[in-house]
Amino acid sequence: MRKKILSLLVASVMILSVTACGASGYDAETGRAGATAAENAGEGMKIAIVSSPSGVDDHSFNEDNYNGILAFIESHPGATVTPVQEPTGDTAAALATVADIVADYNVIVCCGFQFAGIVEIAQKNPDVKFILVDTFPSDADGNEVEVDNIFAMCFAEQESGFFAGMAAALETKTGKVAVVNGFAFPSNVNYQYGFECGVKYVNGTEGKNVEIIELPAYAGTDVTGADVGGNYIGSFSDIETGKVIGKALIAKGVDVIFTAAGTAGSGVLEAVKEADSVWYIGCDIDQYDDGADGNRNVMLTSAIKVMHRDVERTLNAISVGFFGGGNVTLRADTGSTGYVSTEGRNQLSAGTIEKIDAAYELLILGDIVPAANFNGITPDDFTWTAGH
Repeated sequence: MRKKILSLLVASVMILSVTACGASGYDAETGRAGATAAENAGEGMKIAIVSSPSGVDDHSFNEDNYNGILAFIESHPGATVTPVQEPTGDTAAALATVADIVADYNVIVCCGFQFAGIVEIAQKNPDVKFILVDTFPSDADGNEVEVDNIFAMCFAEQESGFFAGMAAALETKTGKVAVVNGFAFPSNVNYQYGFECGVKYVNGTEGKNVEIIELPAYAGTDVTGADVGGNYIGSFSDIETGKVIGKALIAKGVDVIFTAAGTAGSGVLEAVKEADSVWYIGCDIDQYDDGADGNRNVMLTSAIKVMHRDVERTLNAISVGFFGGGNVTLRADTGSTGYVSTEGRNQLSAGTIEKIDAAYELLILGDIVPAANFNGITPDDFTWTAGH
């Protein structure tokens, strides 16, 4: 896996080298490729981004992927993008949506776990490049596979969730915090488990006793059928249920809520804004602007995955003929996971930032390995090397 991460970084370096030095058929000034069919991919590239069930304006996961495409188009003005939304969230419907449009595009970006089954579509359309975000392609039996024209990127959400958990545990005044998710897809369970590990780490290193509050009626069941607990809306678009869960948690004394639920998370945010002295932690992208509420802002920080940059990098690789299929997990050591500590974009204390940054370095070194849905570690048995 580390070799695949290195391959991605090498490809990025190669792209920069071509841009700087020039190549046959490559316009270094405009960044557009030239003579060969592979190099011509950037000029006039037709891109589709397929999201399900929320669209590319969800202020979260889908929007960040879309922004990566827009950044690519800014430097390749001949390229175009078409957002395609499948509104149900059903896996079969998501795949049918891709099948319906596959003949019309050079590149299709598929956002979410529900697109893991695109293998057959991709194999029947070898000239189309697929970028799969947040899942790896799988065969009919659910086994992970690699496909020549699918580049699949997953992120270690448990790392970003860990930073959110630390922030919540260090900043809570009531000693009660919570995490709210959409579906119990692996990426969401990773966020939940990481958050729980971050709280546990603060309790262990700071002598605290912060409690993670769960509502049994909203416990999640992951893709294997296992009960993972947590607070799951059961949707990425159900704003009303998000608000119901948010209000119920606040009624139990929770004063920091981390939410990874797409558009449905705006319901939790509404509940936070209607309460007093409650913080919200955003997800996937910097959501600070969404926290504005009159003369205050309720956004404590945001746990982030730097998807836009990696989507843009992959499109750049396609544009100069360096695209190759593969499945890659991106982590903190490539700057792909983290949290918002930028001045003016968070409301963490200086002491909290210092402690999270110290843990960030330990995580890169492997002294801290948060639990994830399928890494063989659970929040209950999570432990760490540093400080023991």
